[in-house]
Amino acid sequence: MLDVGADAIDFVLPNQESEPVRLSDFKGKVVVLYFYPKDDTPGCTAEACGFRDSMESITKLGAVVLGVSADSVKSHIKFKQKYGLNFNLLSDQKKEVIKAYGADGPLMTRRITYIIDKNQKIAYRFDKVNPSGHAQEVISKIKELNIL
Repeated sequence: MLDVGADAIDFVLPNQESEPVRLSDFKGKVVVLYFYPKDDTPGCTAEACGFRDSMESITKLGAVVLGVSADSVKSHIKFKQKYGLNFNLLSDQKKEVIKAYGADGPLMTRRITYIIDKNQKIAYRFDKVNPSGHAQEVISKIKELNIL
């Protein structure tokens, strides 16, 4: 896992439209980078829908949300469409980024969220994530960190 103050590791992963998304493209913005186990499962759906429903508040803070799992682009398309998700889901089937960020668990991707500041430094890491209410927890932490 990356510690607070460390440089965020840049990456390029395909989103749900197979378009490449680079972390460095978001320099100058706060990034909520969240790792989750599997599309369309109860906890992951609750977490994703929480971010979806909080997107207006997140956007007003000048932040973006990127969800990462080892699911395929095809799976992400279905998940995003089914729940009307309004942020990018990134596919890391080789688990390179998942491993680099310490989210690789023994059986599946661990639920970890990073808040990355405008200079691409780790501002905060949530190691234990409760999917319900996590989006509000993230919003509160961004405000508390005063990194806007």
